[in-house]
Amino acid sequence: MFSKAYGAAIQGIDALLVQIEADVSDGLPGFELVGFLASEVREAKERVRVAIHNAGIALPPKRITVNLSPADVRKEGTAFDLPIAIAILAAFGHIPEENLNRTIFAGELSLDGRLNPVNGVLPIACCAKEAGFLRLFVPAANRTEGRLVPGLAVWGCRGLAQVLRALRGESEEDGEASDAGTISGHRDGRTFPCADGISDGGENSARQPDFADICGQTAAKRAIEIAVAGGHNLLFAGSPGSGKTMLARRIPTIMPELSQEESLELSKIYSVSGRMGIRGSLIRTRPFCAPHHTITQAAMAGGGSRPKPGEISLATHGVLFLDEFAEFDRRTLEMLRQPLEERKITVDRVAASCDYPASFMLVAAMNPCPCGAYPDRNFCRCTEPQIRRYQSRISRPILDRIDLFVQVSPVSYAELMQREVQESSARIRERVCRAREIQKKRYEGLGLRTNAELSARQLELFCPLGEEELAVMKEAFYRYRLSARSYHRIVRTARTIADLSGCEEIGAEQLCEALAYRRRVCE
Repeated sequence: MFSKAYGAAIQGIDALLVQIEADVSDGLPGFELVGFLASEVREAKERVRVAIHNAGIALPPKRITVNLSPADVRKEGTAFDLPIAIAILAAFGHIPEENLNRTIFAGELSLDGRLNPVNGVLPIACCAKEAGFLRLFVPAANRTEGRLVPGLAVWGCRGLAQVLRALRGESEEDGEASDAGTISGHRDGRTFPCADGISDGGENSARQPDFADICGQTAAKRAIEIAVAGGHNLLFAGSPGSGKTMLARRIPTIMPELSQEESLELSKIYSVSGRMGIRGSLIRTRPFCAPHHTITQAAMAGGGSRPKPGEISLATHGVLFLDEFAEFDRRTLEMLRQPLEERKITVDRVAASCDYPASFMLVAAMNPCPCGAYPDRNFCRCTEPQIRRYQSRISRPILDRIDLFVQVSPVSYAELMQREVQESSARIRERVCRAREIQKKRYEGLGLRTNAELSARQLELFCPLGEEELAVMKEAFYRYRLSARSYHRIVRTARTIADLSGCEEIGAEQLCEALAYRRRVCE
């Protein structure tokens, strides 16, 4: 007898529908799985066979053949255990085949028949909804995550026996469809940590870092405001203890809220990475990822034998903070060049190619020399060759992709003792949101969110320069020997400064401020 069920394969951060076909026939007893399978899927036949037996069902000795289609797509992960078991049981007549219509399954089986949670339930649920499926069966631990997609009935089951009762109409589980309100996350507006514990919401939100905690550093705060408003990349340079990391960790507090589209994309990334957490709600806070400088290229970019998103994808729509910038492996830093330009990264493997989003704001911090005291020669004991060698660890192409360079000086005693209340993150965030709203209206229908995403051709349309402004840029181009990329980044930054000022056109004043941020702070 022939039967079929449906599952899904994860490709990048999306899912592809997979049809599981089971055929039971007479002949020498056996169990064959085919369809371009990874080792963990081939091992499913042992888990499925024992789980069915421990669920109280005795299968007669028959020849069982299971095919996972399409056969040219590699199937990985343990989420195929449940649909394989369901297809086999339907082929043996234990489940009415009509009860499998418009139903999709995902889950890992234990030998005792229990269902263990799996990664990637959110993209699977999105795939099921887009393909017109009405029901999704997942492990009980994944039910909340599956219910983030409205209009899909999600059944969270503890074991194979409970799935069978539900398919036969014997279960009390209602599997009601999630409502549209759930896609916004928690109904009470609470958030949860999505990277490095930025926000836990509720009572912990009072302990969030705030720019009001930072004394002085007016120039650095201004640069951060510009960078966040336009989505620009930022590099801090200064001696140890000057506040570079402290400033960087407060950047998410002035970033606008995630849109529903951004939240869903970010949640998919964390879902396939297995980092959604036990709450399983959509991620509503912007991520702040701060990998250690010993991180490998694969951990930064993503990949592995079973490709997963790396740090640059986990930082999508948020901040990727690279502290001790010059201490990172040079090849790891060079790998950032393509994602910084294209805002995505492609991981190529022999079997398949995966695209992961990489639309992040790069914030880096570094010391100006090995000891960190340069240019104060009263304390710096580094030789000129040592300083040049240290600074040359960061290549010109990487520096060319950074929009704002900021020298962070140590806070003076007078500033430290100052009792004047500093500007809060909330006030800065208001100005940032106004500038972002201007950009949203300007680029409506173009798929752009910030000025940093403008192409060279789009700069001519949205950032026209007058004669005076062109003269300023011409002089700067020859004086500072700018590359074409640097030229365009200066204009984009000037466009953001104009937006913060409420100016419709870019003036010479905005261009001069943008040029001031392009000076190499390490020189």
